[in-house]
Amino acid sequence: MTVAVTDSRSNFNDQITHAVNVLKRSGRLREVFDAICKGGKKPKTVEHLMRATGFSHVLVLQMGGKLADQQLVHKVKVEKKTAYAKDRFYAANRAKIVGYVKNPMHLKHLPTKVSPRVTATLGRLHVTVTGARVHISQVTCDDFDQFSRVRRMQDAPLQSVSEKVFKDGIQKLIGETGAFQDWGGEINDLYTSKIRLKGQRRTVAFAFKGPGTSGVLTPKKLGKNGNQIQRLFLSPAEIFVVQYHDQIDQDVIQQMQAFATLNSIREGKRIWYGVIDGDDTRKLLAAYPKQFGLK
Repeated sequence: MTVAVTDSRSNFNDQITHAVNVLKRSGRLREVFDAICKGGKKPKTVEHLMRATGFSHVLVLQMGGKLADQQLVHKVKVEKKTAYAKDRFYAANRAKIVGYVKNPMHLKHLPTKVSPRVTATLGRLHVTVTGARVHISQVTCDDFDQFSRVRRMQDAPLQSVSEKVFKDGIQKLIGETGAFQDWGGEINDLYTSKIRLKGQRRTVAFAFKGPGTSGVLTPKKLGKNGNQIQRLFLSPAEIFVVQYHDQIDQDVIQQMQAFATLNSIREGKRIWYGVIDGDDTRKLLAAYPKQFGLK
């Protein structure tokens, strides 16, 4: 007997949603599904299901066939007779599924891969995304090929350079020879298509915050109006990175995650985002002192 495998670990909510959407179509479907899932592991014959539900032979076959087509149960043979075996995942989560069928409004709050309910508060900006597929990943400086020496750095001395010196050093490491002048309306501090992420060439937009800013970096400290992250994600890039010489607040990362989600949906592709905090900054300086003018 060949049984379809349910990957409950990778898409639990998606499968729950699928079952609810199938079973809400008909009360008869739910009764047959319930009768198949109840009891022991042995498959239920059509005759058994007729007795359990009071349905006719034809109706049980119709309902059982629909459930099997949607992979909520498995159609098998028992002594050459049609029978239906429970799916371990759906049987184990039958109560949860039935609960959502009875209260469908609760299902709207269940995030899935194809319908993520993403709600983020970004200062005064509220973002709600539904009905789309999201492909985002978080990166660190260790992931970039041009910064590979950082992976071997355990500790780094306390040292700091200006924002311009750090940006120039990053350009040298990447191999970007273009000129990037700071001005009030820029959407990024450095944009290049020469970064390599695990062997693949990608486009990246950087936002640098130098020693002129002190304390933990929060969204309010990013840009005159606290909208530098928002402007950064207007760049035509695949990777977005914020760098700071000290600690970076998790709200910065949450904002980046939210905007990465929006970009992924809008552009239909994978988006990477990440930060280079004070520890990583010092490791970069120690690993590549020449590029940052320290030797």
